[in-house]
Amino acid sequence: MAAVVVRENEKKEQKSFSNISLKSFLTVVSVLFTILIFCGALSYFVPQGSFLRDQNGVIITDSYTKGEIKGISPWRVITAPFRVFATEDAVTIIMISVFLLIMSGVFNLLEKTGGIRIFIARIMNRLREKQGPVVCVTVLIFMLFGSLFGMFEELVTLLPIIVMFMLSMNMDTMMGLGTCLLASCFGFTAAITNPFSVGLAAQYAGVSASSGVWLRVVFFGLVYFAVCVFLMAYLNKIEKNPKASLSYESDLKKRESLNESNEETTHDKRLFKVYCAFFAAQAAVLLIIATVRQISSLAIPILAASFLIGGIVCGLLVCEKKKNILKYILNGAASMLPAVLMIAIASSVKLVMTESGIIDTIMYYVLSLLVGKSKFLAVVLIYFLILFLQLFIGSASAKIVLVMPIIVPIALALGISPTLVIFTYCMADGFTDVIMPTNPVLLIGLSMANVSYFKWVKWTWKLQITVFLMSLLVLLFGVGIGY
Repeated sequence: MAAVVVRENEKKEQKSFSNISLKSFLTVVSVLFTILIFCGALSYFVPQGSFLRDQNGVIITDSYTKGEIKGISPWRVITAPFRVFATEDAVTIIMISVFLLIMSGVFNLLEKTGGIRIFIARIMNRLREKQGPVVCVTVLIFMLFGSLFGMFEELVTLLPIIVMFMLSMNMDTMMGLGTCLLASCFGFTAAITNPFSVGLAAQYAGVSASSGVWLRVVFFGLVYFAVCVFLMAYLNKIEKNPKASLSYESDLKKRESLNESNEETTHDKRLFKVYCAFFAAQAAVLLIIATVRQISSLAIPILAASFLIGGIVCGLLVCEKKKNILKYILNGAASMLPAVLMIAIASSVKLVMTESGIIDTIMYYVLSLLVGKSKFLAVVLIYFLILFLQLFIGSASAKIVLVMPIIVPIALALGISPTLVIFTYCMADGFTDVIMPTNPVLLIGLSMANVSYFKWVKWTWKLQITVFLMSLLVLLFGVGIGY
């Protein structure tokens, strides 16, 4: 393969990021159970109540009727994560869970067969002698994978290869982190069709995933521009003074073991062609879903089927041992099982509040505070709510099933479109994944690159603030034009 050969010990460090660590899993489950128990306890203090709704299910704001206080049985709270599969939300929950399992399985297949790795390596090597274009093209590729297909953890497995490639071009480890870890996270958040955020949120909001896509494309462009400007400014700085590199000392040691190979095997060429066709096919499916309204409501099952069929076909074409195809897919799906449990617990929060009759009462109090206030203020409050939950719940899908059933009705009552709510959610959900020390992917990525967390914060905090302010300005624009 025409790429930088990664040292043996670095290869061992490439972990399957789709696996959710036990610590992260227990933390998220504990937070969700705490919220679940808290909601159950609220039923002993908050009165029941109900709103009338119009034919579209939108709350009629002046129709609230207050009831009595009736606490829900503790056993109903405890069993809610199981009973939720017998409610009207069961089909949605099962569909989302199957979708996550399939996508994780296929991404694991792509990772194990080297599909993404060879795709990135081939393109970067075409621009090998051009540092600036290499940086911008690499950032674009990683951001597009995240924005279109919802890939983040899977892309970070390529970090050692990207770091060594940047070193071979007289750049440094920080540039490797920026073009891989930073770009993939920012692409996931600046989502255009990301099935794990836009797709799932649209499902809960009852709108097409293609609704309002034009502003998401514009925002993606703005974020891409900001990342490129940030990285190019740093590249210019270390070109003038190599010792200004934040990883200068450690890079000297890494370069000593740098080994390059320009040989490309027939198998590598086949991999590149097969996976180019795969991603082109998935992009076409996304385009069809976005443009044909009749099938937009079936976006999740169509995407799942497309990825599964495409992944199996690719596996048959590139795997020497065909039995490994099923193994890779099942292993990837198994690694996502904890997320399914998280979704069940998150979904049960709505069930407890609905059964205790307090969900409309909570909406009433929130609406009382927000009615007559600026829509922008309401959108910013939603933004900060998601940002707060991001501290404890990293899973995008778990947060969606937790908050969307409550936020969307309130937003509709305030005249805020579901499309703007989805856009707000995406912005708040992911940028902080590469700044919060509670995110395991960030910590693993930094350890793979041998860069301290504090050095990383020192390098990226200005970009984070820039993107944060940019997000608020774009949200203000969205409110202003009635997006």
